[in-house]
Amino acid sequence: MRLHRLTVTAFGPFAGTESVDFDRLTGDGLFLLHGPTGAGKTSVLDAVAYALYGNVPGQRERGSLRSDHAAPDRLTEVTLEATLAGRRLRLTRSPDQERPRRRGGGTTTEKARTLLEEWRDGTWHGLSRSHQEVGQEVERLLGMSMDQFCQVVLLPQGEFARFLRADTRERADLLKRLFSTRTFEDVELWLAERRRQADQRVEQALGGVRGLAQRLGQAAHGLPVAELARAAAAVSDDEPPAPGEAAGTGAAPGADAVERLGDHGRLVWAALLLAEATERAELTEVLREGAARQRDAARERLAGAERLAELRRRHDRAREVLAELADSAEQRREDAAAVAAAERAAPVLRLLRAEEEAHRRAGLAAAAERERRAALPESLAARTEAQLAAEAARLRQEAGALRHALDEEARLDELAGRLAELAAERAAAERAAAEAEAVLAGLPERRAAVVTELDAARETAASASALAAEAARATAAVAAAVRRDELAGLLEVARERERAARDAELAAREAWLGLRERRLAGMAAELAAGLRQGEPCPVCGSAAHPAPASGAGPAARVTAEDEREAERRAARAREELAAAQAELAELGRESAAATAIAGEESVAGHRAAQERLSARHRAAERAGARATELAGRLAELDAEAERCARRREEAGRERDRLAERADALAEQERRARALVAEARGGFPTVRGRLEALVTLAGAAEEAVRAAGEAAAAEQAHLGAERQLEEALAEAGFASAAALRAAEIGQQELDKRRRRLEEWREREVAARAQLEEPEVARAGALPRPDVAGPQREVAEAESRLREATVAAGAAGTRREQVAELCARLRAETSALAPLRARATVVRRTAELVAGTGDANARRMKLSTYVLAARLEQVAAAATVRLHRMSQGRYTLVHSDGRVARKRVWGLGLRVADAWTGVERDTATLSGGETFIVSLALALGLADVVTEESGGMPLDTLFIDEGFGTLDEETLDEVLDVLDALRERDRAVGIVSHVAELRQRVRNRLRAEKGREGSRLRVVAAEG
Repeated sequence: MRLHRLTVTAFGPFAGTESVDFDRLTGDGLFLLHGPTGAGKTSVLDAVAYALYGNVPGQRERGSLRSDHAAPDRLTEVTLEATLAGRRLRLTRSPDQERPRRRGGGTTTEKARTLLEEWRDGTWHGLSRSHQEVGQEVERLLGMSMDQFCQVVLLPQGEFARFLRADTRERADLLKRLFSTRTFEDVELWLAERRRQADQRVEQALGGVRGLAQRLGQAAHGLPVAELARAAAAVSDDEPPAPGEAAGTGAAPGADAVERLGDHGRLVWAALLLAEATERAELTEVLREGAARQRDAARERLAGAERLAELRRRHDRAREVLAELADSAEQRREDAAAVAAAERAAPVLRLLRAEEEAHRRAGLAAAAERERRAALPESLAARTEAQLAAEAARLRQEAGALRHALDEEARLDELAGRLAELAAERAAAERAAAEAEAVLAGLPERRAAVVTELDAARETAASASALAAEAARATAAVAAAVRRDELAGLLEVARERERAARDAELAAREAWLGLRERRLAGMAAELAAGLRQGEPCPVCGSAAHPAPASGAGPAARVTAEDEREAERRAARAREELAAAQAELAELGRESAAATAIAGEESVAGHRAAQERLSARHRAAERAGARATELAGRLAELDAEAERCARRREEAGRERDRLAERADALAEQERRARALVAEARGGFPTVRGRLEALVTLAGAAEEAVRAAGEAAAAEQAHLGAERQLEEALAEAGFASAAALRAAEIGQQELDKRRRRLEEWREREVAARAQLEEPEVARAGALPRPDVAGPQREVAEAESRLREATVAAGAAGTRREQVAELCARLRAETSALAPLRARATVVRRTAELVAGTGDANARRMKLSTYVLAARLEQVAAAATVRLHRMSQGRYTLVHSDGRVARKRVWGLGLRVADAWTGVERDTATLSGGETFIVSLALALGLADVVTEESGGMPLDTLFIDEGFGTLDEETLDEVLDVLDALRERDRAVGIVSHVAELRQRVRNRLRAEKGREGSRLRVVAAEG
């Protein structure tokens, strides 16, 4: 990294814009950054760090970067041009800050900004504006974080002096910030976690084995678990269980004995259990098979007894059925005779009922004929069927001839009504024609009046647009005149306020500057009072005090709080002055704008003009509306004239058409009345005569139909009588009464038939039973005993159930024991490699954590890495320390344990070649401490640079400490710094020691003043 140019604005003590050309300043390789205390030497280094990383080292915060001397409208900004990893870059940053609002009073927050640019092809190219992206890119190019940069590039000698005197824990904290040990700390944590996981897996596996052994003991209930466990312990070669691995569960009998077994003993015990369970399962199965054979034999004996008893019951039942049938023989004969008679009478009964129905219908038909003839006129009642039919046909024909006359009679009323309607319509047409004629006569006069009024309204409305614009301008002038008069008073008040604020700001600023001057003078005098000849100055370190300051007595001293309070009052006065000035300017602008519109005319004059113009404008608008209304009225009158003319013509045509239609209808009415009068005969109406003819014809036709039906019914009755007589003779019945006596109901007939069939079936079945050989033999034997064999079967089945349950339980126990034994063998086999791996992981974790016996120094891995880095730093620092101390001192790394300290390997000692003694770095004097800390800082810079990838650091800053060196040692130190310059490095010394100004030709001076600090470059010529 090489710096080229730094530009700061309103940053730290610098109120304006200051620029440093590092290319010019570092032309000689070595330059001095000097100036009085508080002038801004350290602020230059802060600006470099802020430009690169967006933050500043030390205790300062980003919010305090803005200069208190800067004007409110000047924004804080830092720009740095530098070469990083061979790329010419420009970084521009500004923090969050307050600035005055561009419009109105008060302030607003300006957000932080960042810009990264690269110089390529003769111009700057923007790369990023993201704070995060720019920070990541700088860290990538430099290869170090901000903490590392501040230790390596901005070498703070005070911190390295504290590093020399620090204990091992504080030294470890600093080294961790410079050298990343995160990877090694992660390794420590990773191994600790792996150890925990490995132990957990072993414990889980061991728990699984114990659980299986416990379940195996529970599954082997009824077996000698404890005895077999003791037997297994006697033959196994297990070692005693480790602590924590022999906890008893008490879950089952013999559990304590099982828990005391090792892996091999558990396997032997499981094999013995399996053998015992198998033997007992086989024995119970043999017992079950014997019980099953006994049960089968008892069942066979019971089946024989039950078969014989069933045959005997069938024999006895058949004999009982035959006896019952013999007792009911008389009833069987009666039922058979009744069923036979009923079956012969059934077809004849149907003919009897048919004859009775034919007789009833013949009587009904004769009565209907007599009723129809009684309804006819006496002249027609005695006529034959053929004569009645001929008369009915004649009447129908006469009625048909009257249909046309009936229609004409119905039209007479319709024609009369239509003639009346036509007369009314004709009168209406005549009235419409007269009305249209009257309207047309008055329209010309009405139209002329509308045209005259329309012309006058249009003439008045033509000026509306111009009057509207004039009225708007007059309204704006009234508002402007009112505002102009209001602002006149406000401006006077604002001017007074601005003058008062200006006087107050001037007085507050002068008071603050006076207090500050008095405080600075008092501080210098106070420091000078404590100086002793030959002792170093606490500010510059020089032992010479050529011109100590003097000051007033204690009563006139000004404290820092007095100065800050005065400064706050001055700042508040500046803010109040700025607000008053902004208010005055805004009121002036507003007053000028109002005057430009209103002029010098009074508000009353503007209002009178505005009212006159508004009245004229309203009149013009009303005239325009009236003109629109009249134009519409004129169009309506023209349309009305056209409509009236059309109505007059249409009414005349309608009147003529209606007259022609009335004449035609009158002729039709005359002809219809003549036809109807002829058709009525002696009836009042044609319809009355027609209805009388139709009614008489219908009565004659009904009488004809009734006569035919009566003759047909009588013939059917005679035929039914002949069929019945023939059927009675054929079925053997003497008369219809005998036939009815043989009839029984269908339900009774079905009942007797079913009873006869049932008797027959029972007799056949009983005789068949008695004829079977087995039934016949059983009937000859005594009754068998069934209760005894039943008791034998029940006892045998009970014994079989008990044997089956025992065999099932033994078989299930054998299967469970076999399964658990197999799982126990598998999980026991898997436990050994888990234990071996856990042992390896545990020993490795203890080694890197510094807790195991293999780590004699009890040093963690991360501490070991830091110790190696510190050893590299000590070796690199010794190279420069030898030269600066003329070969006397060597910085030695110690990896021993410091007394009463818990951290090993971070010790530092100084070997003194003149005395041959190694001593602690805390025993060094002030000057010795400086050169050792400088050597340590330079060595650290080399190691960190190599650690970050060998990125060259072409610019270094060394901050303070040179005032503690004598002239000879100072020469040696400057020679070492010259050696750095020979490696194409630029080294900046930050100091206010006067002797360095004669030894270093290129200088950057920080000068302070009331208005803020300035930077001035003094470079050697040639």
